[in-house]
Amino acid sequence: MLQQDIKDLLFEGTVIPAHPLALTEEKNLDEARQRALTNYYMDAGAGGVAVGVHTTQFEIRNPEFNLFEKILKLAAEEVDKRDLDHPFIKIAGICGPAEQAKREAEIARDLGYDLGLLSFGGLNHLSEDELLQHSKQVAEVIPIFGFYLQPAVGGRTLSFEFWRQFAEIPNVHAIKMAPFDRYKTFDVVRAVCHSSRSDQIALYTGNDDNIVIDLLTTYEVEVNGKTMKKEIVGGLLGHWAVWTEKAVEQFKRIKQTRRENGDFSKLFALSHQVTDANAAFFDAANSFRGCIAGINEVLARQGLLQGNWCLLEKEKLSPGQAAEIDRVYQSYPHLNDDTFVQKNLDKWL
Repeated sequence: MLQQDIKDLLFEGTVIPAHPLALTEEKNLDEARQRALTNYYMDAGAGGVAVGVHTTQFEIRNPEFNLFEKILKLAAEEVDKRDLDHPFIKIAGICGPAEQAKREAEIARDLGYDLGLLSFGGLNHLSEDELLQHSKQVAEVIPIFGFYLQPAVGGRTLSFEFWRQFAEIPNVHAIKMAPFDRYKTFDVVRAVCHSSRSDQIALYTGNDDNIVIDLLTTYEVEVNGKTMKKEIVGGLLGHWAVWTEKAVEQFKRIKQTRRENGDFSKLFALSHQVTDANAAFFDAANSFRGCIAGINEVLARQGLLQGNWCLLEKEKLSPGQAAEIDRVYQSYPHLNDDTFVQKNLDKWL
């Protein structure tokens, strides 16, 4: 059961960073910096965090690392410790075959997580009907945040009809659309509008290549002769794991512009700048191979992490990626929150 204050914030729309993993050079968990990251997101004004997701590295589940429950527990402890006077959404990444997914959902629920971000990565052998049954089983354990993951990082193409039926699952409350594809994004919007639960599902962008435009867009969908309007109310993004304080500022500006029917054209330049920065962080030039290391690199430059290390040796910066990060730092100084981080780093650590 989703708490009402959490549900209200989810539907109002908010900034939800995908939480990274803090490691030492020896590939051990850096607990102090893992906790510091969670506090960074809270103080930056984010409305929640997603832990155990792609940015956290799916390999935390591997037996040789066995970090899934530990990482979720650390983030939950930091949020609970702060005793915030406002809602803060805790989302746990859930993946794998049915038994694994249900076990992860139970761990997240027992640790006080509000929703599970359900990934279909690694389940390409299942039919869409089997994926729907899989989703229903997990939804019996924890409220669900659906997830359309782009194929370039392990996702798959899913049909309009799949998403229409997915939206009918009673314990689905939101969907993160991250196919990095306008056609597929609109498939989800249209499917939700054609479901009987269209007003019970919040849409979030995960399209790191199109963040600002997604958040400015009101979709109009014809359903049984009537025009239904649907907005993307917030974002759950790996991109928002860095420069988060500025991302919150941008999000507030976008919401205010929409609320006041303001001049969207003033935000178009920002849109391209954010996308360009994301291209550097996510290593778009090399099919996103360096996306996790790129996020970690920015956090390391700010002092939040000790280095850009990942659990797997193959997860590292691509040739030229560090120079691209240099370029966007120099080109868009107004996008970084280095001053904010330096002001608070000692407190967080």
